[in-house]
Amino acid sequence: MRLHTTSSGAPGEETGRLVLFDLDGTLVDSTPGIWASIQVAAARLGLPEPTPGQLRSMVGPPLAEGFAEALGLTGADVERAVLAYRAHYTAGAMFDVTVYPGVPELLADLRAGGAVLAVATSKPEPFAVRILEHVGLLAAFDSVHGATLDGAVRHKEQVVAAALAAHPDGVAPVLVGDRLHDVLGARVHGVPCLGAGWGPAPTGELAAAGAAAVVATPAGVRAALAAL
Repeated sequence: MRLHTTSSGAPGEETGRLVLFDLDGTLVDSTPGIWASIQVAAARLGLPEPTPGQLRSMVGPPLAEGFAEALGLTGADVERAVLAYRAHYTAGAMFDVTVYPGVPELLADLRAGGAVLAVATSKPEPFAVRILEHVGLLAAFDSVHGATLDGAVRHKEQVVAAALAAHPDGVAPVLVGDRLHDVLGARVHGVPCLGAGWGPAPTGELAAAGAAAVVATPAGVRAALAAL
């Protein structure tokens, strides 16, 4: 979804730089709503209570794959779990999110420097737009790109491709993301990934996946971008 024709920032050191951001675990801490929805879905299917490790592993990858890999579901059970999850999630759990400290300031600084900002998330695009609007971040972005509800688009490399296509004049694109899926999805397009070390990834995951750098807080992103 294209929101603006261009970044509103004045010319600066990041003029034209295309910076893509993951959503969950990078811009917002969305674990409470996601975990609650997973727990509801598991209960609906008669599954045991998901362990903390299973819950953590499902923040980041596409939802259907998370249910398959973390909870061992197959076939129609994956679809049933996704439907149960989304019913609870869209009823209000999706808004149980908190913007990470320093993120609004980072986005404002990048736009002031002339960067073009876009979201590239494996979350369904309509949900991503509603969440960004709810927390007051939507206006910071030139476009938002996410999964489709039918699952045709759900992988990180697909949403990164959509973001790159929407901004063909973007300079030196980079993705900021919190999980190995972000690193690997960006790499498909030759795009470096800065690891959001403030997110929920296990220690060492981002570095092992090949992140260009792992940044401890949003405040360090501008310096990491300059070093790429």
